Amino acid sequence: MRWIRILAAAGALAASAAPQAQPVMKLASATINDVQHEWLRRFEAGMKAKVGDRVKIEIYPASQLGAIPRMVEGVVTGTIEAFVTPYSFLVGTEPRYQIFDAIGVFEGPAHLNRVLNDPQFRLRTLALGESKGLKGIGAFYNSPVIVLSRKPIRTLADFKGQKIRVFATPLQIEPMKLLGATPLPMALGEVMPALQSGTIDGLLAGIPVLTAMKFYDAAKAVTEIHPAIVVSTLVANKHWFDGLPPDLQTAILDTGTQVDKEAFGFASVIVERANSGWTANGGQLLRLPPPEQEKMMSELKALGTQILSQNPQVKAQYDELLRVADRVK
Repeated sequence: MRWIRILAAAGALAASAAPQAQPVMKLASATINDVQHEWLRRFEAGMKAKVGDRVKIEIYPASQLGAIPRMVEGVVTGTIEAFVTPYSFLVGTEPRYQIFDAIGVFEGPAHLNRVLNDPQFRLRTLALGESKGLKGIGAFYNSPVIVLSRKPIRTLADFKGQKIRVFATPLQIEPMKLLGATPLPMALGEVMPALQSGTIDGLLAGIPVLTAMKFYDAAKAVTEIHPAIVVSTLVANKHWFDGLPPDLQTAILDTGTQVDKEAFGFASVIVERANSGWTANGGQLLRLPPPEQEKMMSELKALGTQILSQNPQVKAQYDELLRVADRVK
C-alpha cells in the first residue's frame, strides 16, 4: 500500500508539473483589409506583447470559417473561439444588441466613440451577451452606413423597387421598406455574386468593406445616406474564455480595451482611404439633396425609436444609450 501511495503521489506531481496545452484562439471575420481586420491584427500584436506564445492566435478573415450565420453559431457553440462582426448580425442571439443600429442618435463618429468608451457603459455593453454564451472583448466604431446600387440613388424616389441587401436586423430591414425598397438579409460572402447576377440591386454596408473587396467592379454608385453608424464587436465563446487561466483572461480583456482606444483613429483613416480608393477605381460618391436627407433621417429616427421600444429589455438598454449619448455630447 505504501508503494501505491508513493507512486500515486509521484504521478500527481508529474501531472501538475506537465506543461499545459497552449490555448488556440481562432479569430473569425467576414471581412478583409478593413477596420475589423485591422482590429484583429492589433489585438494579435497586443496579446503577443503581453503573453508571448502562451496563446496561439489565428486570424481567419473573408469568411474562411463560413458564412456569417455559421460563424455566429460557431462562437456560440464554441467551435470558433472569437468572432468580430457588426452587432447587427448578433441581434438574433441577443436582441439588445440592436441598440447599436439606432438611427439619428449619434452626431457623428466622434460622438459614437465617446459613448463606446464611457467606462461604465462599455462594461455593460460587453456583458450583454453573457447569458447567451458570448463574452464581449471589444466594441468599436467601424464606419457610417452607405448604400451601393447599380442604379444610382440620387433622391429618395430612387429607392423605390430596388432590392437592397441589408444586415439581419430590424433597424435595417424596416427602414428600407419605409423607403420603398425590398430588403434582403444576406451574408457578405453571398453579396457579390447576387449583385452581379441581378438578384439584388444594391446593398447597405460600410465603404471600407466595399473598397477592400473591390465591389466597384460590380457597381459604381455609392450614396452616403449615413442613417446609422456600424458598430463592431469582438465576442468570444464564454465557456472557452472562462476555462482560461485568470492572467490570460485579464490579458485578453486588457488588450481588447487597448485596441478599442486605438480604433477610432485607425478606423477614420481607413474610411477616408476607402473613399479615395473608391473614386480612384471609377466609383461615385453621391448624396441626397439636403431637404431629402433631413426628411429621411426624421422619419427613420421615429421608426427606429418605435422598433427599439417594442421589447422592454431592449428599450431599457436603448434608454441608457440615450442618457450616455446626451451626457457625452
